[in-house]
Amino acid sequence: MISIIIPVYNEEQVLNTTLQQLANHQTYYEVIIVDGGSTDRTCEIARELPGVTLLHANKGRAAQMNVGAKVARGDWLLFLHADTLLPANALFDIQNLPTNIKAGAFRHRFSGNDWKLRIISHLDNFRCQRNRIMYGDQAMFIRHALFEKMGGFPELAILEDLYFCVELKNHTQAVLMDNYVVTDSRKFTKMGIWRSFYHLVVILTRVQFGLSVEKNYPFFKDVR
Repeated sequence: MISIIIPVYNEEQVLNTTLQQLANHQTYYEVIIVDGGSTDRTCEIARELPGVTLLHANKGRAAQMNVGAKVARGDWLLFLHADTLLPANALFDIQNLPTNIKAGAFRHRFSGNDWKLRIISHLDNFRCQRNRIMYGDQAMFIRHALFEKMGGFPELAILEDLYFCVELKNHTQAVLMDNYVVTDSRKFTKMGIWRSFYHLVVILTRVQFGLSVEKNYPFFKDVR
């Protein structure tokens, strides 16, 4: 079984679409939503759908995902952002991976047809194919046993996905799937596409050289 863990915070605009899309997948799975203190209808939406487990945790994706993982029953853990849609057959493809594959993620694409966003996704997929450092919005998945061995996500305020992947490389070679997840482009369009891309380059460069990134860095501002 695959346990799909979704950390949420004020995601009423996108959560229902993500959950309805999951219903199209025929593979055996469970959905665990971990709320970080939403003040909108996020929790109400989660409660409306049968079979969804709703938990609560301190705000912060790392802490929320770790809480979800503790109650997960699946052999695989899939960490899905509330504004990201899985490709068709994604869960089936994960369950049919060879036993030597321990972790991975999907290629990334933004919603909409803006050519600038397509270029950014293409560059990111190329980077990820080379260094296997994946973003959280690529629907990262990992075998439950390995996740526990690693001690879960580092409970940092930001960049838990990048630092997790750096450590993951000491344990296994993650696979990059051929198909694509689609992430809502709202953050990039509202903050400015090239400005957002610039911030990403700065963040990746600082992580690469072991430099710190402040949690109040502009890119980490909540955008809904």
